[in-house]
Amino acid sequence: MALSKLASLYRAVILDHSSHPHHSGTLNGTTPLEMNNPTCGDVIRLFLHINDDGIIEDISFDGRGCAISTASASMMSDVVLGKTVTKALKLSEKFSQLVQGEEVEKTEEMLGDAAFLNGVSKFPQRIKCATLAWNALKKAVVLNEENDQGE
Repeated sequence: MALSKLASLYRAVILDHSSHPHHSGTLNGTTPLEMNNPTCGDVIRLFLHINDDGIIEDISFDGRGCAISTASASMMSDVVLGKTVTKALKLSEKFSQLVQGEEVEKTEEMLGDAAFLNGVSKFPQRIKCATLAWNALKKAVVLNEENDQGE
C-alpha cells in the first residue's frame, strides 16, 4: 500500500474511533477509576467489570480528551473485552512497547485497530495521550485485585 494511502487509513481509523468511540459511557454497578494526563488535559474515567473467572466481562469509559486519547480508549476497550485480566495486561504492555517505537510481532493480530497508533512513537509528547486508557486499565485491575483480597 502506498505510504499516502496508509497515512490516510491511519487518520481515518483514528478519527472514526475518536468521533464514534466504542464502549463510551458509564457502567452501572462499578466504581470508575479516574486518571488524567496533566500535560494536555485528557481525563478518563474507566469502568470495568471483571467476573469471578478473571475475564473482563464489560468495560466502558467517559471523560474528555484529544482525538488520540479518545481513539485509544475506544480501541483498548475493543481489544480487552472478553479477555482474561492476565491477557489484557500483556496486551497493554505490548501496546506500550508499540507506541514507544519498539518492534512488536503480530501487532495487528493482537491489538486490532490499536496497532494504527504505532505512529505515535514519532511524537513523544503524544505517547501519554495514547497510553492513558491503557494505564487506567492496569491501575483498575490492580485495584480490583486489592478489593477482592480485602473481601
